[in-house]
Amino acid sequence: MSLTFHWFLPTNGDSRDVVGGGHGTPATASGRDRPPTVGYLSQIARAAEDLGFVAALTPTGAWCEDAWLTTAMVSRHTERLKFLVAFRPGFVSPTLAAQMASTFQRQSGGRLLLNVVTGGESHEQRAYGDFLDKDARYRRTGEFLHIVRELWDGKSVDLHGEHLRVEEARLSRVPDPVPEVYFGGSSPAAGQVAARYADVYLTWGEPPAQVAEKVAWIRKAAAEHGRAPRFGIRLHVITRDTPAQAWAEADRLLEGFDPATVRAVQAGLGRSESEGQRRMLALHGGSRAGLEIHPNLWAGIGLVRGGAGTALVGSHDEVAERIEEYHALGIDEFVLSGYPHLEEAYWFGENVLPRLAARGLWTHPAAAAAAGSARVPFAG
Repeated sequence: MSLTFHWFLPTNGDSRDVVGGGHGTPATASGRDRPPTVGYLSQIARAAEDLGFVAALTPTGAWCEDAWLTTAMVSRHTERLKFLVAFRPGFVSPTLAAQMASTFQRQSGGRLLLNVVTGGESHEQRAYGDFLDKDARYRRTGEFLHIVRELWDGKSVDLHGEHLRVEEARLSRVPDPVPEVYFGGSSPAAGQVAARYADVYLTWGEPPAQVAEKVAWIRKAAAEHGRAPRFGIRLHVITRDTPAQAWAEADRLLEGFDPATVRAVQAGLGRSESEGQRRMLALHGGSRAGLEIHPNLWAGIGLVRGGAGTALVGSHDEVAERIEEYHALGIDEFVLSGYPHLEEAYWFGENVLPRLAARGLWTHPAAAAAAGSARVPFAG
């Protein structure tokens, strides 16, 4: 099976430096270097499409532009690229969300994927009017996804749940195809939701041994429900012609981290209730020393950015080798990004993807689609 690669739309702004923030902390000033206009984001999307990425992830939260609205506008400037739209179940009714997804599928030609984000920062959730605690938010997410999936199946739904209640809910038109659900989380509560409802379980870029533990955990939990989700990983990437050039770029980014900004971001992230964020913070401990936590895996991004805080750093061959290492653990999808996102898409797409293709691990989606069409017999 060909590996699947997705890119990232920086709806919090882009820069030649790291744009920090997220997970309850505001975007850093570098996010103003390249504002997230529809024009600029469309440039990135078209590049990703041409290079062979399947979809582009958009984040969610107070630190960035709204993912639904932004991707709807950017989709008009692309043809094949899908959009992995992050959204929080507590902010919109399940029936409306199911309807929005169905509309997006019809208007975009079936190019919607959904990244369900329960939310690990109670202080940010409260700003949106959500006052549930973390475990309750996950229980609500389970109810939400149950309703949405029933609606997508064309069923009429009546549910009087702990947190959600709908009566005679039904869609006039179901989505075709049904959007796949991407879901991440490292807590026991998150694992139960993922096991029941995720099509793709996403983990942030931890060292391979920790990723292997997560894959085994979710695989076992999902099997108890008769399910077998796929697995993906979220990473940044710095790939260059030589290892020295790649690490020089990582060092340049690190030198741009203002100590006061690092302290402020780390203090903000320290309030997070997210188990995944806690694991990210533990990889670097707030220190600039010892940031290569596994060969070619660098934890420097996490000093100023919430969420995904690690990057693959190395020569094109080394980055391809690390991807193959994660694939051997069961990872089939890679959600990548890099600063700035336009240029880094080309660095990866023009240099690493061909190496993976040569190893038989990747096929350009356009080539795969053309091959599939060629195999369809003439029925006239």
